[in-house]
Amino acid sequence: MSIHRKPIGERIDWLYDVARRYSAAYCDPEASMARERHRARHPTAIAVLKCMDGRINIPIATNTPPGIIQPFRNLGGFFDLGWPHLGEVIEHYVHDRVRSGQRVLMFITYHFSRGEPHRCCAGFNYHTDQAIAHVFGVKGQVEHVFGRGHATVYPLVCGFETDEDALVLHGAGGATLDVSTLGADETEASLRARLQPLFPDMPGAMLADLARLVAGNVAHVAEVRKLDRQLDIEHREWMICVGRGFDFLHAPNLALIIGPYSPDLADPIRKAGAIIASNMHKGRIPDDGFLLLASSPYQDIGSDRARAELKARFMAHFAAEVIRRDLPDLAPRMTVHSAVLNWATRGLEVLD
Repeated sequence: MSIHRKPIGERIDWLYDVARRYSAAYCDPEASMARERHRARHPTAIAVLKCMDGRINIPIATNTPPGIIQPFRNLGGFFDLGWPHLGEVIEHYVHDRVRSGQRVLMFITYHFSRGEPHRCCAGFNYHTDQAIAHVFGVKGQVEHVFGRGHATVYPLVCGFETDEDALVLHGAGGATLDVSTLGADETEASLRARLQPLFPDMPGAMLADLARLVAGNVAHVAEVRKLDRQLDIEHREWMICVGRGFDFLHAPNLALIIGPYSPDLADPIRKAGAIIASNMHKGRIPDDGFLLLASSPYQDIGSDRARAELKARFMAHFAAEVIRRDLPDLAPRMTVHSAVLNWATRGLEVLD
């Protein structure tokens, strides 16, 4: 039986088992050493701003070890660096990387499907042109904050074609590089030659690290084409996640993830609740319940963890009150949990 059809209690148990296995894999000595080798060879820090859609798994799509790429996820892929919390989180991330001597390559992504418009981003009502316009606006904001010279922070607009997991890189003068058009004989050296005209101001070491990501995507797309993928997956989300620390959730149509970034969190929570209610009404998921999970990461024990606990509990309470107020028929079927994420181990620690 699909996990989407099981009783809510079994679904929640399954979710926490996924989180435990993800943390165990992340903490495995081989995985830890693989990350260290990767960072030694590819020193560029990589961040990705992306939609909460579980199909968009950049580490898998680029053959990159887990824990290397820093994700920022939000419902619909909407971001605005004017949002106070988002701006602070990104600035803290960038300055932390810069203090360690790294440059930052920041992917600002949208997603689309070549095979079917209704597999594109629902957050933009399946209008890919609107999604592209939005991410270019975010790129301009990143340049406003961190500089247009791109010597330290390089914002890169990137499409993600979900049928084949292929990247589409947007470069200078409106030029693009569609990885799905590249052959398996491409090398990192040949890819650097292709990328340099698109990003003429990109530092050489960063360009080499970008070429490695593209090479990984070329190999991944070749593997995807050998598979019999189920593309027309209906929406069956049965959980709403608020906050950060959901890297272990990359299954499609499982969760609606709302980053704690917008000053108006009630609006995306309300929209997510309406999607859950619709899924129940149309029989896509059982109507016995859904999970509302709030999470906040912490770096250090002590006050940092304690503050993360308060933040997670506040977000859980806030989101639950929005559901109770605006979706009273859905509220009785809501299970509310809060958790903190140990950033060192990627371990999810449920608080209640």
